[in-house]
Amino acid sequence: MKHLYKILLISFFMSKTIFSYSQWQPAPVQDILNIDCFLESGSNLFAGTDSNGVYESINNGGNWTAANNGLTDGHVRALGISGNNIFAGTRGGVFISTNNGNSWNTINGPTNVTTIAISGNNMFVGTYHEGVYLSANGGALMLVGLENRNIMALAASGNNVFAGTDDYGIYLSTNSGGNWALANNGITGDMDIHSFAIISSNVFAGTEDGVFLSSDNGGSWTAVNNGLTDLYVTAIVFSGNNIFAGTRGGVFLSTNNGGSWILKNQGLSNEPDITALFIYNNYIFAGLFNLSVWRRSISEIIGIQNISSEIPKGFGLSQNYPNPFNPTTNIKFDISKKSFVNLVIYDLLGKEVATLVNENLNAGSYQADWNAGEFPSGVYFYRLQAEDFVQTKSMVLLK
Repeated sequence: MKHLYKILLISFFMSKTIFSYSQWQPAPVQDILNIDCFLESGSNLFAGTDSNGVYESINNGGNWTAANNGLTDGHVRALGISGNNIFAGTRGGVFISTNNGNSWNTINGPTNVTTIAISGNNMFVGTYHEGVYLSANGGALMLVGLENRNIMALAASGNNVFAGTDDYGIYLSTNSGGNWALANNGITGDMDIHSFAIISSNVFAGTEDGVFLSSDNGGSWTAVNNGLTDLYVTAIVFSGNNIFAGTRGGVFLSTNNGGSWILKNQGLSNEPDITALFIYNNYIFAGLFNLSVWRRSISEIIGIQNISSEIPKGFGLSQNYPNPFNPTTNIKFDISKKSFVNLVIYDLLGKEVATLVNENLNAGSYQADWNAGEFPSGVYFYRLQAEDFVQTKSMVLLK
């Protein structure tokens, strides 16, 4: 009986360990409840809060300390970095730190700052009712348009700048803010725009009515909401080809360019209202309304598990199991030395339908899970590339 009890006890703790690994974990900023933004600077992770200024962590969110010396407004809505300069956008204006957050000084310019986007030497600042401002090459902040608009989100890539507003949709400048034009084709004109993410030639917009994608530089937008059960999208971030959307109903993942979304809320509260998302040091960090900061391993959330740290003799790709499968299958592979690993799923026509791995992995044996619930029956191929090793195998989805 005692032996049975010990076995059950060991099994319980093992199941708790496995369960806790496979879900979100709290990484709270002291008693701070609401996080508006995140920023990475070297080995430091910064969090901007809604009333208590800036906090920093040097151990991946394990602990946080205040970094508010000289910061006279605690409502930090946006953070940005350019070279050695960190910027904080607050209700009282823009602050700059030239010493990695040890101290802050004010910059003359607009108040009621909502968002910051940096491209090269240009810093764009969005505001409530005061338009968009530009600081070029470290110079003064100057108004460059969209006066009397509430700017909720900015994204900049080269000379292209996207501005998301409340009630007026999306504006685009193709000359670094010199001129602005509405870019609402496919989007309702009075739609609120909360976030952007630019991935290669694709621009994603998070709105009050879901995620929209433009593949022609804002010329037209298409809703990509398949599987997105909460359409109020507050944040969009990406890791490799994996896209994450934060909503009032939690975090969703797409591995196929927004073609479909899967809810990834394991471990979160029953009402996970996401206020911010950020990718840092192989983790995804989420700010939750009234619940501070949570984090989850990128490799785990997209279905990768390190099943053995023993160093394999070489690179290898195993046959998926089960095969045929419906709708989930496991793919195991070996990495003999630290490498950038890419594991991609293709359909019978050679079209990429999912990216399971696209990151640096340490030597070891891994398992990646693919849920093909959104895909039709048929033959699919999976291809592993690491260093000079490339191997492809086939599998059958049978529904």
